[in-house]
Amino acid sequence: MSEEFNKVGDENQSEEINIQEIIFKYLSYWKWFVISIIVCLAIAFLYLRYATPVYNVSAAIIIKDDKKGGNGTSELSVFEGMGLLGGSNNVDNEIEVLKSKSTIKSVVNALGLHTSYRLKGAISSSELYLNSPLEVRMDQQALDTLSSGIVLNLTINPDRSIQVKGLVNQEEISQTLSTLPSILRTSVGDLTISYRPNIPSVVNKEIEVTINRPISVAKSYLSRLAIAPTSKTTSVVNLSLSETNRKRGEDFLTKLVDVYNLDAMADKNKVALNTKLFIDDRIAIIDKELGSAEKNVEQYKRSQKMTDLQTDAQLSLQTSSEYEKKLVEAETQLNLVNYLQKHISNRANRYSLVPSNVGLEDPTLIATINEYNKSLLERERLLRTASENNPTVLALNGKIDALRGNVTAAIASVHNGLTIAKNDVNRQAKLFNNQIGNAPTQERVFTELSRQQQIKASLFEMLLQKREENNLSLAATANNAKMIDEPLASGTPVSPKGSIIYLVAFILGIVIPIVIIYISDLFQYRIRSRADIDKLSKLPFLAEIPTHEAETNVAVRENDNSSIAEAFRVLRTNLLFLLGVDKKVILFTSTMGGEGKSFVSLNAAISLALLNKKVLIIGLDIRKPRMAEYLNLSAKKGITNYLSGFEDDLDSLIVPSGINPNLFALPAGPVPPNPSEQLVKDSLDKAFEHFRENFDYIIVDSAPIGLVTDTFILNRVVDATAYVCRVNWTNKTALKYCNDVMAQKKLKNMSLVVNGIDMARKGYGYGYGYGYGYGYGYGYGEDNTGKKKKSRRNKSKDEDINS
Repeated sequence: MSEEFNKVGDENQSEEINIQEIIFKYLSYWKWFVISIIVCLAIAFLYLRYATPVYNVSAAIIIKDDKKGGNGTSELSVFEGMGLLGGSNNVDNEIEVLKSKSTIKSVVNALGLHTSYRLKGAISSSELYLNSPLEVRMDQQALDTLSSGIVLNLTINPDRSIQVKGLVNQEEISQTLSTLPSILRTSVGDLTISYRPNIPSVVNKEIEVTINRPISVAKSYLSRLAIAPTSKTTSVVNLSLSETNRKRGEDFLTKLVDVYNLDAMADKNKVALNTKLFIDDRIAIIDKELGSAEKNVEQYKRSQKMTDLQTDAQLSLQTSSEYEKKLVEAETQLNLVNYLQKHISNRANRYSLVPSNVGLEDPTLIATINEYNKSLLERERLLRTASENNPTVLALNGKIDALRGNVTAAIASVHNGLTIAKNDVNRQAKLFNNQIGNAPTQERVFTELSRQQQIKASLFEMLLQKREENNLSLAATANNAKMIDEPLASGTPVSPKGSIIYLVAFILGIVIPIVIIYISDLFQYRIRSRADIDKLSKLPFLAEIPTHEAETNVAVRENDNSSIAEAFRVLRTNLLFLLGVDKKVILFTSTMGGEGKSFVSLNAAISLALLNKKVLIIGLDIRKPRMAEYLNLSAKKGITNYLSGFEDDLDSLIVPSGINPNLFALPAGPVPPNPSEQLVKDSLDKAFEHFRENFDYIIVDSAPIGLVTDTFILNRVVDATAYVCRVNWTNKTALKYCNDVMAQKKLKNMSLVVNGIDMARKGYGYGYGYGYGYGYGYGYGEDNTGKKKKSRRNKSKDEDINS
């Protein structure tokens, strides 16, 4: 029958992962999970309560881009032939301009974002944007040279004076300003502190003012700014900014577009401004030359007393005047070409814009000059964010030099053409001048003077017209970007999101205990439950003994229906099944002291006695005898007296237990100097033969097998062995050692009793717990003085009840 019991025990040993077991294991710690979830949700609540919300501010603009039709219908298209406007825009390039540090810095300076204000509270502080009663200003040059931020704490006193405390350049300052505005002089520059109009003061409240370098603030905004086109086929661009203050975010995007438009407009007008300077300079020169020509005509007519030319002279000169007109036009064009040739040949003007709208009629030359000017503008834009040694700038310099050569060649070609045309017109004019040779010298001289006057007048009139056109183009320049969706902040924060924070907190509340339990299991070297035993031990299972909290060592009494009494009834039933027929002797042992073998053996004996069976409990732990003490018996006499030969009458050594009339006890007696030698004597075998004849069951309380060999010596006189382990006490390696003992058959019919089960956790099916028991000793038989105090689980008033 014992073999069948062993077979049943082996079948219970399963190494497979049991999902239900894992679930019940963690459910046994449900209080941990409840506390963890509550704590995590409370932390999430406090975080959301005091965290600064972040909003998303978005806007949409359309950038004029010739490649994508952004300005195909622009009102400025009528001026493009004049060469006064910049070339077409590329959306990607314009996005880079919008995101440049210089542009963002201009916005920061324009809105004063380098200075922030916060009203400090008891726990947290609130931001003041545009509603701070105080304003602190600093010179722009000093701002740009700040090495570290300035932090000031300003307090408005009831008398309207200001208490200033803070840290400036690692130096603490403390000062009281009686009147405002006032200048606070510091090592990094002067700070002007004043009241803001129409904003109520906050008396005795501290306002924290922080001043940072504009470029540092610009970098911060740049990291939170996203600019991207809506698609590859349009020039619509979305602007997105993460900002803690909705109004400030909207103001930032609005000002960003304004600053960008002003910058783009300045670029576009640069060519027109250069053209204006050129025209104004030429008008001043021609005005003087025209005045001189008119004065010569007037002086000649006065000296010759001329009033009008004869009709026949007019008829003779009619044909000649047409050629003279062509000659005037040719000379005008030659003058313009000569000026341009001189301008572009000057090394000082290597990267200066070349005027193109000065009256030139050759379309090829105008187009070449416009392309050259476009490259010069592109180079200026690149130099804003790059050095002259940048590969892109160097490549563009080569392109500009090539285009300058093209312009020079075009000017030379036009000059040659005009020269040929002028010579041809001159030749034709000479033919008619010969016909007029017979005219009076007076009329001929007058004609020459008039011709010079007409040339100057025509050129002067043309320059005045071009100046008006140029002024009109300056006034009509449109913005490069148009706002199609005004900046608008989201109604709810994008961070932190309450639902996500609470969800994460709830998940962490579940995960944290799981991780702690899992890690604790990884480093747990003691058995903690029946489940651990099932995994580690191959011994058949007898019973689980609950924790015994009572002061007495006796846990089983007649008519007692407590959980521990029922547990010992289960143990009794399984022991009888383990013994089978005609088997009487059961040995109780453990690996080391403190596991409760004496407590279990005593109550197992009581449980058997309740069956009206005559039971004898023998204390054969003769190195550290405690049984007499547990039963309040004398320790002066016992089985060691019989084994040593000092007593021959065994029956005189057996005494009633005082607990049950069917239970008798044989204490260990005095501790002998040679315990092992006493146990190998034949007298022990004779004693057990006597016990078998006179008792129904014999319970042997033996020494731990992990410390001494006494128990193995007793194996010859016993029928079965009950190994007692204790939850949160017995080392896991001890179970493996028991497996080896069973495999080597050092002890008969070994089975397992689990002691110290927590019935509060047992309701979930498994008895898990975290009662670490450091401080026990491995020196069996030694005194326990000075050792760490143990829990009173399954112990009597005396701490050694579990030994």
